[in-house]
Amino acid sequence: MPSLIELHQRFRDRPGSVVEFTEQCISNIDANEEKLNVYKTRTSAQARKQANAAKAVLAAGTDPGPLAGIPISVKDLYGLHNTPIFAGSHAELPAQWQHEGSLVAAMREQLAVFPGKTHTVEFAFGGLGVNSHWGAVRNPWDAGNHRVSGGSSAGAGVSLIQEGAVIAMGSDTAGSIRTPASWTGTVGLKTSYSRWPLDGIVPLSPTLDTAGTLTRTVADACFAFAALDDHIEEPDYFLDAVEDFELAGLRIGVGVSALWQDCDPGIAESVEQALQQLERAGAILVDVDLPEVNDAIDLLNKGSVVAPQLEEFIHANLPGWKEHLDPVVSNRIKDGASITSLEYISRLRQLRELSMRAESRFEDCDIFASPSVAISPPIANEVGVIETYRPQNMACLRNTCSANTLSLCAITMPVGKDALGIPVGMQLMAPFMQDEFLLAVAHAAEQTLGNPIDLLGKAPAL
Repeated sequence: MPSLIELHQRFRDRPGSVVEFTEQCISNIDANEEKLNVYKTRTSAQARKQANAAKAVLAAGTDPGPLAGIPISVKDLYGLHNTPIFAGSHAELPAQWQHEGSLVAAMREQLAVFPGKTHTVEFAFGGLGVNSHWGAVRNPWDAGNHRVSGGSSAGAGVSLIQEGAVIAMGSDTAGSIRTPASWTGTVGLKTSYSRWPLDGIVPLSPTLDTAGTLTRTVADACFAFAALDDHIEEPDYFLDAVEDFELAGLRIGVGVSALWQDCDPGIAESVEQALQQLERAGAILVDVDLPEVNDAIDLLNKGSVVAPQLEEFIHANLPGWKEHLDPVVSNRIKDGASITSLEYISRLRQLRELSMRAESRFEDCDIFASPSVAISPPIANEVGVIETYRPQNMACLRNTCSANTLSLCAITMPVGKDALGIPVGMQLMAPFMQDEFLLAVAHAAEQTLGNPIDLLGKAPAL
């Protein structure tokens, strides 16, 4: 799969290659969609029209933007005009949720290509990727077992591995981009809260929701970020600065013990080896703690403010939906939403206080590093009921939830494989609104550790 920079140049040198590449992506999806179950809705006909439109505009000498002709899969929480939206639920949502928000509008304005909408956990409320309505997306890194791909952006990472898209749009409330990215060997960016607009995306928690991307490499993540982020006034300058960033003297905090405990075999070891490589390249590993992580994990176990906010959304917008919810989702809502107004307000206050305290922890380090997900992806049919689902769901979100709770930006990047041969992600967390710095660090780390595609090889189930 070519990089985004390579595709960008190819499409401008030879506009007809946009159509050729789109056809190849559609063919890649056709080849294994039945096995992998990546998409809720395929939009191949629209994608072909979009590719031809991009070809015509580029051939006329006009450049509509860096995403022209780029295939982008979209999580089925995002609205697309005249395209069904289910948000992982049993039935199509009302037509108002097809409205395109600012992010999709920006992609469409640049003449991006949309091959389809990827599966999500129902209303994005879960980290494993299971869905009793539509089945679990299969993780392609295990040829013999149907393991989960991670959630809630369940189809996003796999859409990249099957080479049907080059960018995957997801959302992240406690790890819903980083978990599937980590388990599929892709790069998942959780932007700072409010950095990217959330209009046109079905909400889970207005307090914690963030939008972001999954890509094959950090270099691709930087390219996509520059194309979509309104805060970057000079994208070329940003990309040049990323290229010039060096690891020498970078202080990496590795002392958050809660994020290193109880990892499945091969996970902590892979991240430790990657950090040692970064240290040899000039980075400084410092034993700095982020004690607020423990409070974030405690809030996750209680349901934070997510469960009551989701229940209110369903009650206000989708009457009659609650009785049809996926059992693992309905049970989590029932357990987490039944709190007093006093407790709800107390949790909101705690979120604010934790974020303010966490900010000061970056005085002694520039960035925090840890394993992205502490466990290997379980087999899908072993986590289909609440009794087995709950502990695994909490375990898979344990390391990622802190970035949301503490108002940090975060990224996961592949650094190796666990004892099962499943990709392992290293998570980097940076201060609020330091997304450019986060990407620069991750890009420099990728230059040191190697291209993830070369590092991991081909997924065995493809």
